[in-house]
Amino acid sequence: METMPYQSHLEPTLPLAAPQAPQTVTTNWRGGLPQLTGSLVSLRELRASDAPALFATLSGEQVSRFISPPPATVEGFERFIGWAIRQRQAGQYVCFAVVPHGSDVAIGIFQVRSLEPAFGTAEWGFALASEFWGAGIFTDGAKLIVDFAFDVLGVHRLEARAALKNGRGNGALRKLGAVQEALLRRSFLKNGEYLDQALWTIMQDQWRAKTVWGTRIIH
Repeated sequence: METMPYQSHLEPTLPLAAPQAPQTVTTNWRGGLPQLTGSLVSLRELRASDAPALFATLSGEQVSRFISPPPATVEGFERFIGWAIRQRQAGQYVCFAVVPHGSDVAIGIFQVRSLEPAFGTAEWGFALASEFWGAGIFTDGAKLIVDFAFDVLGVHRLEARAALKNGRGNGALRKLGAVQEALLRRSFLKNGEYLDQALWTIMQDQWRAKTVWGTRIIH
């Protein structure tokens, strides 16, 4: 999603909430996110120690070009991580760190936020380090997060928005099987300019009709 739900200027400075250990009941995601494992990456709960890596990853021009401005400091990312954990505990939002196999360093995030009570309709988005673009990381992680949205969060309709100028982002959503439903004219403000966005959707029944992706949830 290009408009991130986190707004750093509205967030008070609070001690960072410690993430909970993954739960043995996969549906109890409010108590702690499970680890999702694909063929190339794992998605896991954000940690305070991810702040420096995420700051370095998401602050670069290539990555931040078509997303809302990320936090401007490492400390800002620490506050974002604490906010994300509290929003997950409140049942409104989940955010996973993307970690390649063989590493424990976060190279990006996948996030889902509820647009109506109980996640009936939700919006999802992602940001990945540019050096991992074109390596299959997005597709591997996206299958995991979409499965999680439908099978665990109970999402019926999953939306994404991408600036029309973001050819790579729109192409990735199309390749995943998302359907472009609408053009949202001048709906995204970036660097003083209002950009047109494409609205993409994936429906639960259509996703489940596809070949099983092979997601594994590890406790």
